[in-house]
Amino acid sequence: MANKNLNAAKVAKKDEFYTQLSDIERELQHYWQHFRGKVVLCNCDDPYESNFFKYFALRFNQLGLKKLICTCYNGSSVTGNELRIHFPDFDEESKKIAYKVEITEVKDENGDGAVDLSDVRYLLQNDKNVKSILKTGDFRSQECIELLKEADIVVTNPPFSLFREYIGQLMEYQKKFLIIGRQYAITYKEVFPLFVENKVWLGYGFKGAVGHFASPYEDVAKAGDHRENMIRVSGVYWYTNLDIPKRREEMDLVCRYSSEEYPKYANYDAIEVAKSTDIPYDYNGLMGVPITFMDKFNPEQFELVGQSLDLADMSIIKKELGKLSGGPRFYVREHGKLCRKFERIVIRNKHPQAL
Repeated sequence: MANKNLNAAKVAKKDEFYTQLSDIERELQHYWQHFRGKVVLCNCDDPYESNFFKYFALRFNQLGLKKLICTCYNGSSVTGNELRIHFPDFDEESKKIAYKVEITEVKDENGDGAVDLSDVRYLLQNDKNVKSILKTGDFRSQECIELLKEADIVVTNPPFSLFREYIGQLMEYQKKFLIIGRQYAITYKEVFPLFVENKVWLGYGFKGAVGHFASPYEDVAKAGDHRENMIRVSGVYWYTNLDIPKRREEMDLVCRYSSEEYPKYANYDAIEVAKSTDIPYDYNGLMGVPITFMDKFNPEQFELVGQSLDLADMSIIKKELGKLSGGPRFYVREHGKLCRKFERIVIRNKHPQAL
């Protein structure tokens, strides 16, 4: 059943996105201190295609890794990666079979003075590291759970449609991680409480929260900045529980509160703040801000109270409008009419400045 579910997700929900090496390098530069002596697991990563595997294999010694484990579910539709490894026992079908690769040693085997992909290929071909077939490769399978138990840090781009299950499993086994997910995943009922409890936060992120991924799908994004043979995905973040300086960066608040500029919601006792940069420095009550605020969230500066999906009193709206459309949202009055807002995060400034 797990096989069918994962295949269905990949076909119907378009989960096959391959992260660019440049994006991985840009984010991982902030986390190097966490990896020394650690076992790293990339459990959604086919070494034939995965730049996560390439990143950690090439920097195995620089990072001081104890072990690198990569697993894949099945072959990718994307071809042409640099690392063409031939597995003696299942070479002809290697792109279709789930397997794992375990790296415990990377040396300059070809004597050129640097560690590169040819060294990794040599090590794999000469059995100095481990390669073996898996039954399914599904991260939820028992064989993959055993690998998860062994790992110290998980770094990968998991299937977007299975993000709830994936991050739930990481929390269950109390693992450190750095993973990619959609922006809207912040609002999931399984995920948002983790932010409130200070168990998960956002990493440094993609520029403009936009990622370009290698993918077999057609790029149908309406926005600009398209790249050849890539698919543009808006609203993607790095999710982590590894400590980074970004968590303690304070927002510089420059706006002053006024009732005219910041209307109260009709169905919740909080003010509407349309943009995170407009958060007033002197307001000590509850404020509704866009979910993009989470990229700036500092738990020492702000308190996370909840989100509109849970807090909006829709009985008030139904009484006035006589009907409802969509899920729970906050409403404000504009020109005498109730106007529905996008999802909002409710916050409180812990240290408002006095006028």
